[in-house]
Amino acid sequence: MEGDGEEEGGLESLLKWGRELGVSDSFPPETAAQPRSASCLGHTLSVSDFREAGGRGLGAVREVRKGELVLKVPKSCLLTTERLLMDDQCLSAAVKNRPSLSSAQILTVCLLYEVGKGKKSWWYPYLKNLPRSYSTLPTFRQFGVEAFQVDDAIWVAKKARWKAEAEWKEAHALMEELKFKPRLITFNSWLWASATISSRTLHVPWDEAGCLCPVGDLFNYAAPGGDLAESNNITLTRSLQVKSLSHEEVEYNSKPEQLDTLSQRLTDGGFEESVNAYCFYARQHYVRGEQVLLSYGTYTNLELLEHYGFLLDNNPNDRAYIPFEPGVSSCSSWPTESLYINQGGEPSYALLSTLRLWATPSNQRRSVGHLAYSGSQLSPQNEMRVMHLLLKCCNTVLQNLPTSIEDDQRLLCSLNQVDGIDAPVELLDVFLKLGAEGGAFLESLGLRSRASVAESMSWKIERALERWKSAVQWRLRYKRTLMDCITYCSNVIDSIHSPGPLQMECAD
Repeated sequence: MEGDGEEEGGLESLLKWGRELGVSDSFPPETAAQPRSASCLGHTLSVSDFREAGGRGLGAVREVRKGELVLKVPKSCLLTTERLLMDDQCLSAAVKNRPSLSSAQILTVCLLYEVGKGKKSWWYPYLKNLPRSYSTLPTFRQFGVEAFQVDDAIWVAKKARWKAEAEWKEAHALMEELKFKPRLITFNSWLWASATISSRTLHVPWDEAGCLCPVGDLFNYAAPGGDLAESNNITLTRSLQVKSLSHEEVEYNSKPEQLDTLSQRLTDGGFEESVNAYCFYARQHYVRGEQVLLSYGTYTNLELLEHYGFLLDNNPNDRAYIPFEPGVSSCSSWPTESLYINQGGEPSYALLSTLRLWATPSNQRRSVGHLAYSGSQLSPQNEMRVMHLLLKCCNTVLQNLPTSIEDDQRLLCSLNQVDGIDAPVELLDVFLKLGAEGGAFLESLGLRSRASVAESMSWKIERALERWKSAVQWRLRYKRTLMDCITYCSNVIDSIHSPGPLQMECAD
């Protein structure tokens, strides 16, 4: 699907189509009536360009209170396997003969089948507005994968692509039976469709694969933080229960005293049986012009890249894993995935607990285990040993990686400048100046001369560049986390060497 562009006026036709089918944002609470318009938006939300925060998204056209309904999408608009199979007997019969396929594979096939109909598809106004390409992990080729540098990330990226390829091969016979057009049966088309499913579906109770939600999938992502992050399961699986979504009830639910109650039960959205629609609510207070965001759940940056194709420089849910000697993880009952360093550089509760037990003689661990599991320091000497181990491990990882933080910063700066270069000669020169990695990038695309750069399709270079930048951003964020951990450990060591006044009194 890469290389195809949006049609002129595609977004406007989508919003008009949505209005005709009952998609609507909420009316301002102080207004009794609103004139009809050609768009399903305009009362609370509008499509805007937020260049520094996710690109195209939905912005508030008025002040919006936390907990207020901001968008409603009727069930009839949701693109689901159930709906597509109901509408097409040929598709339904073929799918029934393939019970081994997962729900996500079936929805992927159904999406490609619908794309194959072109303008004859009932969903055409929506389909033509979907992104033409994605940068989810399965789309990363070898160069992009190796650019992560960190073994764990490389393994996750390789596994994501292997999984996508295996699922495509499993579904290949079904696509042949449905007589897919040659371009739609390719692995690249499968990557596009599966990335659409992975990055854009919302939870519905009747299908594990979820649903594609026209207009509702224009919201950009906000990482849960603070109280939201603590729940660790803020997804689109819960819903706010309301009896009716008439204008009168929306007005009632927009009153401050009602919103105070609603915000206590706030979720970003969910399918509500009572109104047979997918409903979205404001996760916080928004002022006019501010981007209205949606939380998909708590994800690390690598998970965001795997499923959604982007990452956040400031992600409170990000984690960095570093290798320890085999005996460390066996010192406690904490699962390995809980032994990580937070984005700010602090070791996780489980990692500190485990390292404190590791730094304790094996014949004494049983007697102090309850203290370690409660989060208590065992002794100054024990804490010093823990901090020195963390320091050593972080430094070892950083020293063994091919590039430094400063190298990655310079590289990112250069890659950002490439976006504004159109001349093939200049473009080639910039990549060659980036050293071995720049040369490897050109080689991965088969670009060995100015002529080959000039003849290459610009969108291919653009997409490969986007994935390279994502990998560099990820590894830079990873290295900064390790550096922050080194600072954290150094501060703890200094505080032990130089106890404060209270500690001095206790010692006396």
